Amino acid sequence: MANLKEIRNRISSVSSTMQITSAMKMVSAAKLKKAQDAITAMRPYAEKLTELLQNVSATLDGDAGGEFTAQREVKKVLIVAITSNRGLAGAFNTNVIKRSKEVADSYAGKQVDIFAIGKKGNDILRKTNTVIENKSEIFDELTFERVSEIAEVLTEKFTSGEYDKIELIYNQFKNAATQIVQVEQFLPLAPIASDVPASTGDYIFEPSKEEIVLTLIPKSLKTQLYKAIRDSFASEHGARMTAMHKATDNATELRNQLKLTYNKARQAAITNEILEIVGGAEALKG
Repeated sequence: MANLKEIRNRISSVSSTMQITSAMKMVSAAKLKKAQDAITAMRPYAEKLTELLQNVSATLDGDAGGEFTAQREVKKVLIVAITSNRGLAGAFNTNVIKRSKEVADSYAGKQVDIFAIGKKGNDILRKTNTVIENKSEIFDELTFERVSEIAEVLTEKFTSGEYDKIELIYNQFKNAATQIVQVEQFLPLAPIASDVPASTGDYIFEPSKEEIVLTLIPKSLKTQLYKAIRDSFASEHGARMTAMHKATDNATELRNQLKLTYNKARQAAITNEILEIVGGAEALKG
């Protein structure tokens, strides 16, 4: 059994760790509320934009999307892996990195590159894959304008023919305890069609419907990327809050076990001292 000093040091160490994890949990909980409100408020807009694009384009020819819907033979693929800049968030980053590698391996014989958004994904994926760029600084100030710049870069890489397909991989926020890894095709756009017949209401289009669609598509792509990063951002804080909650509970349990061990060791030491005193007294009598 460890001596009393070692056990006291361990109790002190575990208590310090517990204070840190508890503080991190509270910080993530505060940030999660803001991030959750942002993604919750954005989803209806993103869904309505997609619905509007589908409704207008459903009455057009299949090539209405122009260069954004160009279906080319897939030779070069770009995977946009969205992770975080910090760890201590459970399997949050690991799940995206693992899924990114699986998707990359599925394109056997083709050139697959990584566009990293987040330091953790960049640090790991660059060891096994080609990372062409890392945009970890986006989380310093997450705004639609800054994300739009990244979306424009990705769009240019597709329309110029540098890549034939671009996919997004990220954690979708469901709740604080659940994040779902999503793989979404960013470009080319899938043929836009709706199961619901296009509305035939009395609409006046100015300019033409074709021009409206070609204006909406870049806006929709920027919104899609912004939504994905916002989802990932909220998921990160939810995952970290859950991980730190579990870490705090485990530290509390370990501290209680160490205190029990300490009390048992202290009791055993006192008992030994009493026995030694009694034995010494008996020896003097003899």
